[in-house]
Amino acid sequence: MARLKAVFRCQECGHEAPKWAGQCPSCGAWNTLVEEAVEVRSAAAAGAGGRAPKPLTDFSAPAVALADVSGAEERRTPVGLPEFDRLLGGGLVAGQVLLLAGPPGIGKSTLMLQVAQRLSAQGKVLYVTGEESPSQVSGRAKRLGVDGKSILLMAETDLAKVVAAIEEHAPSVIVLDSIQTVYHPELSGGPGTVGQVRECAAELLRAAKRRGAVLFLLGHVTKDGGVAGPKVLEHLVDTVLQFDTERSGVLRILRADKNRFGPAHELGLFQMDERGLSGVSDASSFFIEDPGAVTPGRAVSVALEGSRPILAEVQALVTPTRYPLPRRMATGLDLNRVLVLLAALEKHLHVRLETRDVYVSVAGGLRLRDPALDLAVCLAVVSSAREEALPADWVFVGEVGLLGRLGRVGRLGDRLKEAARAGFKTALVPERSLDGAGRPGLTVKAAADLAAAAASAFIHSTPAREDS
Repeated sequence: MARLKAVFRCQECGHEAPKWAGQCPSCGAWNTLVEEAVEVRSAAAAGAGGRAPKPLTDFSAPAVALADVSGAEERRTPVGLPEFDRLLGGGLVAGQVLLLAGPPGIGKSTLMLQVAQRLSAQGKVLYVTGEESPSQVSGRAKRLGVDGKSILLMAETDLAKVVAAIEEHAPSVIVLDSIQTVYHPELSGGPGTVGQVRECAAELLRAAKRRGAVLFLLGHVTKDGGVAGPKVLEHLVDTVLQFDTERSGVLRILRADKNRFGPAHELGLFQMDERGLSGVSDASSFFIEDPGAVTPGRAVSVALEGSRPILAEVQALVTPTRYPLPRRMATGLDLNRVLVLLAALEKHLHVRLETRDVYVSVAGGLRLRDPALDLAVCLAVVSSAREEALPADWVFVGEVGLLGRLGRVGRLGDRLKEAARAGFKTALVPERSLDGAGRPGLTVKAAADLAAAAASAFIHSTPAREDS
């Protein structure tokens, strides 16, 4: 490893300081000095009259025409966990670097032990733990039934020793739990600081890429859900996986926020039990509380997470308020988007909400951003405001625009197939999305705007103007 020293650089103006300060002495910005690592120049270079160091031409690659570059497809290695493989796009690629982030206790170490067990049948695995003792990891492995004959376990936080172990054993898979516990011996900052996390990740990335080994970096998250450490850590790696849990804590939700070797924004569902994490292929039973319920304020839609259609139950509660400013709350949905939809309801369906509190939630604790849920949100609010239930065997899919028109939704055929498989009989969709969409075993009704959708959904009465 190259000799490094720590400096503190302002993120606003680039000023370099030998030690940390609350205010940048150059531009005056507060709390912008961040620790960085720079290479220490050799004595020969320092005594050469301050000349610039010799360019590192030995590591440069010649420029070639793009047409002459072979585009061979990467060979993928399936892990053996269907949900995990689907999330990655079919498996792992040699030299791939993955960052697995999540809150404490959600199951990151458990999942990595299960992944290590399956990959150890195809090559040597080096499992480096910086947070637990070897006996703790061994106890978890025995509980999960992990055979560790081809898994090398190392409890170490010194980066130099970790890199030396990679050089000595040449593993095909490296697991580091976690990146915040490892420190670079030539940096002054403690483990977990910005400079330490960035330099340790960069050094491990170079070691893994040089040998074509798969590298898993486990990371913590901050209180607001972001990956702890510098943002450049997410740019360094090839794949970023975020572990989350729904409200009841039964399911573990793994999202691919970034993937250079496969689809991004995919979703994997796991369930924790005494044998570890197991994949969940059918999520409808978890996110639909009562499929046959006929209750005001309830509407079912089909969201698309990556390439996976998921049934989502939208619940709305509209109640009179005693305060001059009514409350607006959204759980699992973007609040600003919900506010826009409420404004569209007041404008185009004449639903009076200025004297009512409105609460909107996605059942099961899911957080969704698919605009195809707009129609379900609108009709659930109208259903609660009018105390009239929507049909229990209907699904509502469509984006609602500011002018009240229903916009197109992507992959409508896949959404309808999922709804039909779950037993729904009728789907209300945008009129302009019907072209090319199949009708797999259910009745499809189309609406051009919000008023037509409400008239079709509330079949027992006409959605008249609400002036009170």
